[in-house]
Amino acid sequence: QVQLVEFGGGLVQAGGSLRLSCAASGSFFSIQRMGWYRQAPGKQRELVADISNGDSTNYADSVKGRFTISRDNAKNTVYLQMSSLKPEDTAVYYCNGWLKRWSASVSSNYWGQGTQVTVSS
Repeated sequence: QVQLVEFGGGLVQAGGSLRLSCAASGSFFSIQRMGWYRQAPGKQRELVADISNGDSTNYADSVKGRFTISRDNAKNTVYLQMSSLKPEDTAVYYCNGWLKRWSASVSSNYWGQGTQVTVSS
């Protein structure tokens, strides 16, 4: 079984920082892409940032310049460093990844359980 396990959510004051991490575990051959989504109450889930296996990155305009996504291939882990946090960043953050299992010919998509980030003002 493949799982994405998230860490690092919490409560922070506006202007502060948090780092989220997401570790892939289980039996798989490779990771093609990992990213972070978020969903605020009453809003649609949106892409925050993602990173390819070649370390190409993309960011939502709302977080560009404040958030940084990175990965540690040896640990099968993706990180989201969040700085200059704003109240509008408050949401449940979900890790997402495309992974190929050993026995599969194509990749499958997986979601983490979500971690709450609350930014107070």
